[in-house]
Order: sequence, then C-alpha cells, then structure tokens
Amino acid sequence: MTLDSKIFVGLKSARKKAAPTSEPTGPKCQWDGCDKTGTHRAPVGRDAEGLYLFFCLRHVTEYNKGYNFTTGPSDAEIARYQKEATTGSRPTWGTTVNQATEIPIPSTVRSGSAKTLNARRNATQRQAQKAELQVRKLKVLEAKAFETLGLSPDATPEEIKSRYKERLKMHHPDANQGNRTSEDELRASIEAHKILKLNGFC
Repeated sequence: MTLDSKIFVGLKSARKKAAPTSEPTGPKCQWDGCDKTGTHRAPVGRDAEGLYLFFCLRHVTEYNKGYNFTTGPSDAEIARYQKEATTGSRPTWGTTVNQATEIPIPSTVRSGSAKTLNARRNATQRQAQKAELQVRKLKVLEAKAFETLGLSPDATPEEIKSRYKERLKMHHPDANQGNRTSEDELRASIEAHKILKLNGFC
C-alpha cells in the first residue's frame, strides 16, 4: 500500500503546526504616542475616499466614536438633525395649564384645617343637592314611596330614616304575632326606603 492510496487521501497530519510567536507585522499605529501595530484601518474623512489611517484596536474605537460617516451634511446640520430626531422631526408645543377650580389651601395653615375646608365644601354641596331634589318633580315610584312611608315630599333624610325605623318596629313579625297583612306592610316599607335611598333622598 502506498501513501497516495485512497485510504490516506484526505487524512490530516496528527502533528500540530507551531503557532507563530512573533507579533503581527504591519504599519505603526498612527495615534500620537502609540507604539503598537496599526492592524485596523479607518477612513480619513470627507472628500478622501480610498485613503485610510491605521490604528490599533483601542485607538480605532476611539477614532470611530467621533467620526462622521455621512458625506453630505455638515456637523451643524447633523447636530440639528439629532435634535429634531428626539421629537420625531415634528414641531412640539407646550402643554396648557388650566387654572385650579378649587380654592387653594394657604400654606401657612396647618394640614388639619384641610379637613375643615373639605367638610364645609361637602356640606354646601349636600345642601345644594338637597335643594335640587326638593325642587325637581318627583317620579311616580318616588311619590309612591313617600306616600307608603306617610311622609311629605319635602321630608328631611333624618325624618325618612326615623319613619322607616318606626315602621320596621311596627310591622315586624315579632311585634304583631305573625299577621300576614302586617308582613305586606313591612315589605312595602323596605321597598319604599330602598327607592328613596337610591334616588338620594336619604
């Protein structure tokens, strides 16, 4: 069997080649004060196509950070473009600030007074709502609810609650020995109170 036999063709030698011990040769790094080999090339700049500077790895990264890779626009135009790109190249307008509708709390007043101001404001709002409820025309179910409880439409929430409690005690099964007619009155009072409560009367 010879060495050019089909068995030996394509087999690689088991011996490893010795790694080169010398550093790569080439031009010196063109960065001021650097003695390393310039193995990486970087473009010279605008209007110098095909010309390159040679730097080591560390200095080519530094050079590329500040390099303008575009050929057309100037540095001022690039700066303007970068500024416009932050807003998507669209004009921006400031946001409008509406004036506060509520009375600001004075800074000299202690924080406990905020509760007092809010309580006064809520009380006036409740009075306004109550007046609005009294002025408006009653719906059929609301008028029937007042009639069921035996109250006039201008009754206060306290009067409605006290009358409701009174009727509950009067028509409760324990108070009237299980009388069925009284049970119907109890249901009617509960429904009337629910209607008035849902519509803001109490």
